[in-house]
Amino acid sequence: MAFNTLTYAWFFAVAFVVSWLLSRLRLLRLIFLLAASYFFYANFAWYYLPLIFFSSTIDYWLGNRIAATDDPRSRKRWLVLTVVVNLGMLGFFKYWDFGLDTVALAANSLGWNPSLPYLRLALPIGISFFTFESMSYVIDVYRRTTKPCDSYLKYLLFVAFFPHLVSGPIVRPRDLIPQFERSPSLDSIDGGRALFLIAIGLVKKVVISDYLSVNLVDRVFLNPHDYSAVETLAGIYAYAIQIYCDFSGYTDIAIGSAALLGVTFPLNFNSPYKAMNLQDFWNRWHISLSTWLRDYLFVPLGGALGTTGRTVRNFIVLMLIGGLWHGAAWHFVFWGLLHGVGLAATFVYWQWLEARGIKRRKRRVPLWRRAIGITLTFHFVCLGWVFFRAESFSKAWAVLARLGSLTTYHPNLHPWIVVALAVGIVSHFTPDKLFERVRETFTRMPFWAQGAALFGVAWLLREAATSQAVPFVYFQF
Repeated sequence: MAFNTLTYAWFFAVAFVVSWLLSRLRLLRLIFLLAASYFFYANFAWYYLPLIFFSSTIDYWLGNRIAATDDPRSRKRWLVLTVVVNLGMLGFFKYWDFGLDTVALAANSLGWNPSLPYLRLALPIGISFFTFESMSYVIDVYRRTTKPCDSYLKYLLFVAFFPHLVSGPIVRPRDLIPQFERSPSLDSIDGGRALFLIAIGLVKKVVISDYLSVNLVDRVFLNPHDYSAVETLAGIYAYAIQIYCDFSGYTDIAIGSAALLGVTFPLNFNSPYKAMNLQDFWNRWHISLSTWLRDYLFVPLGGALGTTGRTVRNFIVLMLIGGLWHGAAWHFVFWGLLHGVGLAATFVYWQWLEARGIKRRKRRVPLWRRAIGITLTFHFVCLGWVFFRAESFSKAWAVLARLGSLTTYHPNLHPWIVVALAVGIVSHFTPDKLFERVRETFTRMPFWAQGAALFGVAWLLREAATSQAVPFVYFQF
């Protein structure tokens, strides 16, 4: 039940009406939202519902066990157990076959051909997201930064709440659980903003992302030898736009859907391609994951408070794990390594400047310097996207090799592809104030005008939709 389907539209319409009919019956409302969330997930893979239930139950129990004792050793034992259970579950489903592939590769290099117990299990959709969310609850209770949840029902709903269940954003328990304890509220302004956000998300996904994916990106990365250097470069740029529009579009729909149910989600994307350096990029891209990795991995490793060498190590470890989180394949690990080295190099450069008495500018940076920083950062990120998108190292190198051919013919770049690319780039760099002005104009329209605008968006989506709905990129993680 992807967000870009009519099935989801009908499902959400029912969920919206019933949840607000039950708005004054808090317990029944929570039970309904939990049932709706489990039904939502069951449409992807009903047989993995026990997995979500088990993960939620064990972490709820372990969090309460930690909160109930002041004995440091007992608290640490329970904490270790939750990390082992969650990472063990994630590792089993996501990395078992990858680990065996690695063992097989090493064995084959030594002339061995062992028979290994491959499972070939279908990856539970959203497992990386709901395990991280559930694990963060126990860690926060251990750190005493979050009070233990007093309701098993509310905790189950925190993990399974359908707008963020399968692809984020990763919402902290201290941000979401208290909202289930309050009576929901929704006025016409907030409702209009939510509908506007959903419409924008669908346009990003269907009109831009899916079109670029089907008509250029998939073709270039599948058979790079069939395309010129110009077409390959366009394909790389197109993937940068595709993955942003796909994932941020999903997030927009998730945030808008939650808002219509009276729940607020944090910002997850902030125009990442406007970043002037790699650190700025990760402060803008998939913010909920970036901050999660920072708070639960980077900081415990020592962050940037130790020696330069340790900080460099921490950046590389952080992004290696981030790469592995995205996919059980070595090209994802390499993508993470590339970003880790980039972040470390940025940090070392800043340290070098400070050692010479040159401090980073906190005032407005000149336009020419911003342009250079944005251009360099964007192309570094695009280099990483090549390894992220390619099915293997060989395909990634083949794509880069085509760039080196310097060929300029471009029969595959028909006008609508160029238009989609241009729209994606221009809309991304639209000033925030202009976007907010358009949004607020929509929210203050009379009801009939909003309906007409949304009908126009629906018509556009129908005309632009591909023959088959393209799955969201992040469903695979």
